[in-house]
Amino acid sequence: MNKTRTGALATILAVASTLLPPVWAETESPTSSSSAIGWPAFGSTPGGLHYSPARQITRDNVARLEQAWVHNSGDFREGGRLPSGAYAPQSSFQVTPILIADTLYYCTPFNRVFALDAETGLEKWVFDPELEADAYQLPNCRGVSSWQSDDSPESACSHRIFTGTLDSRLIAIDGATGKRCEDFGDNGEVDLTAGLSEHANVEYGVTSPPAILGDLVITGAMVLDGVRVDVPSGVVRAYDTRTGELRWAWNPVPDDARKLEADGSYRSGTTNVWSIISVDEARNLVFVPTGNTSPDFYGGHREGLDEYSSSLIALDGDNGRVVWNYQFVHHDIWDFDTPSQPTLVDLQINGETVPAVIQMTKMGMTWALHRETGEPLYPVEERAVPQDPVAGEYLSPTQPFPSHFPHLLGRISADDAWGLTFWDKGSCRKAMAALRNDGIYTPPSTEGTLYYPGNAGGNNWGSPAIQPDQQMLFTVTIRIPNFLQLIPRAECEAQGRYGSQQGTPYCHTTDFLMSPLGIPCTEPPWSTLDAIDMVSGELRWSVPLGTSRDIAPFPAWWIKGVPAIGGPAVTDSDLVFVGAAMEHAFRAFDATTGKELWKVRLPTAANSIPMTYQLADGRQFVVIAAGGHWGGINPPGDHLIAFALPAADE
Repeated sequence: MNKTRTGALATILAVASTLLPPVWAETESPTSSSSAIGWPAFGSTPGGLHYSPARQITRDNVARLEQAWVHNSGDFREGGRLPSGAYAPQSSFQVTPILIADTLYYCTPFNRVFALDAETGLEKWVFDPELEADAYQLPNCRGVSSWQSDDSPESACSHRIFTGTLDSRLIAIDGATGKRCEDFGDNGEVDLTAGLSEHANVEYGVTSPPAILGDLVITGAMVLDGVRVDVPSGVVRAYDTRTGELRWAWNPVPDDARKLEADGSYRSGTTNVWSIISVDEARNLVFVPTGNTSPDFYGGHREGLDEYSSSLIALDGDNGRVVWNYQFVHHDIWDFDTPSQPTLVDLQINGETVPAVIQMTKMGMTWALHRETGEPLYPVEERAVPQDPVAGEYLSPTQPFPSHFPHLLGRISADDAWGLTFWDKGSCRKAMAALRNDGIYTPPSTEGTLYYPGNAGGNNWGSPAIQPDQQMLFTVTIRIPNFLQLIPRAECEAQGRYGSQQGTPYCHTTDFLMSPLGIPCTEPPWSTLDAIDMVSGELRWSVPLGTSRDIAPFPAWWIKGVPAIGGPAVTDSDLVFVGAAMEHAFRAFDATTGKELWKVRLPTAANSIPMTYQLADGRQFVVIAAGGHWGGINPPGDHLIAFALPAADE
């Protein structure tokens, strides 16, 4: 079996309404030349639509977009040896800025926070948390959050920018000055390691923006979950936005199970919430998408501790208690954690308007749940899935399969092997035929399992974007085969396997299934941009995303649909903006047809999610972070770039 790793490409994706207030609209209507349309939260709305009603940029004029400004923070890292002697990959720039009034706020991979003039890109201030940057292998910060007081809007820290850090701090910053809000916690920050079991600094940190609900700031954290069974707790905590006082904490532990460790810390080994949290302000609900319980590929020790694993949980905003929970993968041993932000939208079902939460998953399956009860809005079938696990493991006999929305990934086999030549195609066919392959949910095995989709997806953290009036959903789908193998513990050290899974009988190895020429073993596209009609459940269109221009030598630039990480944004003028692909390019597509309408070259890949806003003078900007990915196939960078129509077109 060929298990050739291909350097950067082989590691790049292993990680990685009407009832809602129109928070994007600050004045008048979107059609007014004096309107101002913001982007006040990571996903544009607290429910993550990644949608803007701005309409100045249209299908007719988008081809005339030009660079308006660029901001460079200086915060990026080339891959290489750290002063400690350890090797660290390059930085990854995955941020989506937010816009409050006329100011953009964003964070860098090393947790510095910048405030920029939204029209010119000029710096207003910068906040430095003084992070020990070289201590972190995978620096990343996807965004910051904003809270504004109703009491005294002109006083210091009446507007607060909240950011989480890689070294486990939650910090409040004055939105006007960039100074610490000293009345929050201890000198403007809360120590998130409080209450956690002992752990290495790289095992716990915040990479996603905290959620804001009333006077609460709510955060989960990234927990390094493939290393050992007793990783620090995946607790979700809510703090008072003014004082930093802990208001509530929810650790994903079953009701009848032990809640604390002997030393009084939160019980370790629980599933975490590394992705983006959504809130429903009208219903006072907090929606948390959970990862899978550590470690990733073995769960024989869990004994029910994964009750909340790979699920969507609705928590009561007042106390953090579970209102409802829905699990997408039972006893997840595939690292199919729930990766994307729960997206709140009102669906039109049989002529009625229903408050829904849409959840996309790494399996390429999409669920629509009732926002108040968690009940599926369309039938879900529990189907028998492959069994016969490794010694010590147990499996769920069934897994849920949703209806209505299309399953974006199907089964593959050795017959689907592909290559540029007969030689590498034959090598792929042989490798695929040697792996256990009973379709999705084939359990990890000691002989090796064809793992499709892999733990990058399917659909990952960057999707979806939803156009609520048109009831259309847009998503980036990853389509690359993987292999997965469990190694008996006694053989792990001798073979140098890297997935330690300490505390279990097995370490593991997993990677993309690549040909000897270093390309995926299945036919491209290896990623697509897909459009789904949420009313009919139909896949309206699917187009390859990106080309091989920047990841292959000339003349092999013709491949369409290259690996991607990131996601889209959509406007009311029927435009879908997306970078994501491992190509130095940013694109706009026709939301109705999928036709590419605009493309611009970038300094490096934009593995992030774009945003757009319209200022009071009527000018609309589209902003994207281009800084590559820690996989290293594209160079690192620190380019936050804004595009707008030429002044003559406004």
